[in-house]
Amino acid sequence: MAKPLQLLNIEPATELKFQGPFRTAVASYMRLTNPTDHEIYFKIKTTAPKKYCVRPNCGLLEPGDLQEIAIVLQPFTFDSNEKNKHKFMVQSMVKPEDEDVNLEDLWRKYPEKLMDSKLRCVFECPIDSNQPAPAAEAVPGTSKQTSGTPSTVSNEAGSFVNAQPAATSIEEELQSESPLAKEVKKLRDHDNVLRQENLQLREQILQLRLQVAGRNKEQPAVAAKASIQSVGAAHYQNPYSPPSQQGRNPHEIYIAIIAAVIIAIVGVWIGKLVFSEGSK
Repeated sequence: MAKPLQLLNIEPATELKFQGPFRTAVASYMRLTNPTDHEIYFKIKTTAPKKYCVRPNCGLLEPGDLQEIAIVLQPFTFDSNEKNKHKFMVQSMVKPEDEDVNLEDLWRKYPEKLMDSKLRCVFECPIDSNQPAPAAEAVPGTSKQTSGTPSTVSNEAGSFVNAQPAATSIEEELQSESPLAKEVKKLRDHDNVLRQENLQLREQILQLRLQVAGRNKEQPAVAAKASIQSVGAAHYQNPYSPPSQQGRNPHEIYIAIIAAVIIAIVGVWIGKLVFSEGSK
C-alpha cells in the first residue's frame, strides 16, 4: 500500500548542511509549515541519534502554523568516509478527529496514515579540520534521554530511530559564549520582538476600527443638523430688517426716491414759513 504524500512544507527539502570544523557543536535549521486546514502531528527521526540533538523533536502544527527545528551536531572527529551517511526523516500524520491518545501510541495505531520525507546530512569541512575534537568541548547531557521520551538505540546502519530532544544541551550552550549560543539567543530575541510588534499592530487595528465605527455613527447626525440649519437660514427673516427689494421694478424705486426728496423739500419750506410767521 502506497504511503500518503507529505502535506507539510519542509525547508530545506532534501539536505541539511553542517559547516565545519566540528570541534564544537554545529547547528542547522529545518522549517516545517502546515499549509492545510488540518492539525498535523510531526516527529523527527535520524540514523545517528547519539550524534545529534533536536529541538523540538516532535509536536503538533495547527493550520497555517510554522515551526523551526534546531538540529545540533555534537563535536566529533571528522571522517571523510562517514561524510553524507547520516540521514533525517520527518514523519507526520493528520490528527484523527475522534482520537485523543498518547502521541507514540498514535504512530503505532495508524501506520498507514504516516507521511514521511527524508533528508541527508552534508558536512562541509575545511581541509585542515581533520583533528580530534577535545573531550572537554563535548556538550554534556547528550547521552541521556529527557524524561518522558522513548529510549533510542544507536543504529547507524541506515535505519531511522527517534531523534534526541536538545533540552539539556541547548540550555547549557546558551549559558556559554559559543557561536551557537549567540545565534540561538539572537533568534529568540528576534522572535520576541516580532511578537511584540504583532501585538502592537493588533491594538492599532482595533483602535482604527473603533474610530471608523464612531465616525460612521456621527456622519448621519452631522448631515441632518447641517440640513436643518440650511433650511432654517433659508426661511428665517429678521423682523427688524427692511423688506427685501428683490422683485421690485427699478423705475418704481426711482419714483419713490424722487417723491421722498420732494416731500422733504416741502417740509423744510413749510417749516421756515411757520417760523417766520411766528417771529412777527
